Amino acid sequence: MPNDEGNEARTAGRPRVICHMMTSVDGRIVVEGWPLSGEGSRQYEEVHATYAPDAWLCGRVTMEQHFAAGTRSDAEVARTYDGPPRADFVAPGAAGEHASFAIAIDARGKLVWESGEVAEDHVVTVLSERVSDEYLAALRERGVSYLLAGRDDVDLPVALEKIGARLGVRTLVLEGGGGINGSFLRAALVDEVSLLIAPVADGRVGTPALFDVAGEDAVPCRLTLEDVERRADELLWLRYRVQPHGESTRRPRTRRPPYAEGRFRCRPT
Repeated sequence: MPNDEGNEARTAGRPRVICHMMTSVDGRIVVEGWPLSGEGSRQYEEVHATYAPDAWLCGRVTMEQHFAAGTRSDAEVARTYDGPPRADFVAPGAAGEHASFAIAIDARGKLVWESGEVAEDHVVTVLSERVSDEYLAALRERGVSYLLAGRDDVDLPVALEKIGARLGVRTLVLEGGGGINGSFLRAALVDEVSLLIAPVADGRVGTPALFDVAGEDAVPCRLTLEDVERRADELLWLRYRVQPHGESTRRPRTRRPPYAEGRFRCRPT
């Protein structure tokens, strides 16, 4: 079962981060069309609950597809801010009235929120400092909390420090797409990978993978297997501890093999 053994390895002040995902046997994460029963979804939520997280986090694309009310127009997004630093905003009663936080990484402020709640959790959006005053005012009016982290893009280490300090989050579950997952992993911000492998071979070319960020200088991350458990509906639950980058074994090579095409690069997008 999950525990806090990895806490001492993380940077003081930031939450423990568990990347919790369901994949096919070939590493794909778009579950639509998979021949699974409803038990698969139930198992995913059950495993999520075992971590008792204070927050869960997704990138803009995932939030747009499943939770937000839509997106702003390009003209609205183009209106930016270039003044002195502004304060973060945590809506009154945000922590006490909700089971956990639903956190979106949305550097340019594209998402539209109708209220400060999704799935009974309080919405917190992490933005770059370039978003306009008008957008921040709209978020406050709807009771959506926001944290400003990074000048032009979201600075993930700064964002995690603020999530810990401003919201009191100690355990965070990362459930994004391949891009945001890869960004966290490459930045050495993932402590554990919780993987539910479905008995499905996807095979669809071009669909997102678990960690899928383009780049020429990717450095694969070494994982340590902590546990394997067979679950209902023939699912396998694998738990890995992520080794710090310095612990990874690196072997010199004279040329890049054809399979090393840039996955796992984790620069924020």
